[in-house]
Parts: sequence; structure tokens; C-alpha cells
Amino acid sequence: MVNKDVSPDAYRRFREFLEQQCGIVLGDNKQYLVRSRLAGLLYEHQLASMDELLGVAISGHNRNLLQQVIDAMTTNETLWFRDSYPFDLLINQILPELATKQRRLRIWSAACSSGQEPYSIGMSVLEFQRKSPAARSLSVEIVATDLSSNMLKKCEQGLYDELSLSRGLSADRRQRYFTQHESGMMQVSPEVRRMVSFRSLNLLHSYSMMGKFDIVFCRNVLIYFSTEIKQKILQQIAGQLQPGGILFLGASESVASAAESYRMVKCNPGLYYAKKD
Repeated sequence: MVNKDVSPDAYRRFREFLEQQCGIVLGDNKQYLVRSRLAGLLYEHQLASMDELLGVAISGHNRNLLQQVIDAMTTNETLWFRDSYPFDLLINQILPELATKQRRLRIWSAACSSGQEPYSIGMSVLEFQRKSPAARSLSVEIVATDLSSNMLKKCEQGLYDELSLSRGLSADRRQRYFTQHESGMMQVSPEVRRMVSFRSLNLLHSYSMMGKFDIVFCRNVLIYFSTEIKQKILQQIAGQLQPGGILFLGASESVASAAESYRMVKCNPGLYYAKKD
């Protein structure tokens, strides 16, 4: 009989391992989260207990299991146009301003999860260009990164089921930007997909190969990191931003630990952070 319980010692070792590998800090008494995320792997790998599964993952002897565990613990389903105001600001304020100064724009969606954010950015760009025909020559590259290589492969296909489409996507946008796929799912339209490229990236590692960006979305991911790691990530993002470049964080996040690199810009509604010159 499979034992799904997580012993205190196994949980402690796994917490330390996960923080070292991905920077994610699991709180006290979150064994239920480990059980719910990893239970399916017990049967797939024919292991007798959750403690055994965690031990094998930590040892690194089974690279496939290790990657599956990291994917399961770091992947979160997200919403289309989450919080709405960053995308409204893109369409109505930020893109119009940038389009008067430059013809090429690079946007980074960090920790893109299941792909809704970078595709929402792409849709926002198209909506801006429809409102401003003179800006159609603006070249926009959207780079989306995540730790989970398996999730990135799914993101590239741009396929979503009815449940995913119901979370934050209007009927008009669904009709405009999606087509029926032979699988029965809906697929993001080619004009949106070709704007977005997906890459595997651990936010704890160097970003130097990413190049410079005009806008970075790093939303609802810093909340999982320690203060020290947040500061490191924010400072590294600042290093990849163009002078005056824009950073969007989640509603409950701030740049407090790296305030020397950014200035807050309040909008109505919402806010963003601009890199200090």
C-alpha cells in the first residue's frame, strides 16, 4: 500500500533542496501541497511512499523524476490578462509612448507558467496596432521563460481547454485570437504565436544571454522567494532593462529590497517600476 504521508525529516530536507534548486521557499506545514502535487508520481514510478520519492529526487540519481518533481512544484495555472491594468497600460499609454521613439521593442515575460501572460501581451500589442495603424511597423519580440521545460513545450503549442479559456478571456478576444484545433482544444492564432518565443531559464542563474529588454513582466513569482533571492533577481532584471525600462510586478510585490535600481510610477489604475538612469 502506497504511503502518501510526508515525515517531518523528509519535508525538512525537501524544503532545503527545493530552495537550493529553484529558490522557492515552502512554508511550515505545507506537506499537503507536496502530497497534492506529487501523488501521481508515486504510481508512475512505482514507489512505496512519499518519503522514498522525495529521497530519490533529492539524490539526483533519477534525472527524469527530479525534473518531474521540480515541474510539479513550480508550475501554476494562471489567468488571461491577469489584473487587467498592466495590459490596459500597455495598450493605452506605454506602447503609444514607445512607438514614437523606436521601431523595435523587446518584452520579457519571466516565469510565464502556462503561457497566458506572454500571449496576453501579444494580443495587447495587436490591439494597440489596430488602434494606431501608424504603429504597425513596430517590431515586437516577446520572450517568455520558465523553469519547467515540459510546460514550455505545451506553451509553444498554444493549446488550451475550455476551463483555461474561461479564466479571464473575453468572448471577443476568444473569437479574434483563437482557432479550433483538431484535438478539440482551442489554439492561439499564428499572428500571436509568432511574436512569442519560449526559453528555459532558472531565475537564480545569470540572465546575461537574454539581451536587453524595454519591458519586463515578473509577476506573482517573487512571493515564493526569500528576501535575499528577491533582491538578487530584481537587481539582475535591472541589469537587463534598457535605461528607463519598465518592470511590472504582482499586486502584492514590490522592489523594496532593490529600491536603489527602480523608481515607482503610479498610474490610474495600477503602477509599474522604471529603471533608474
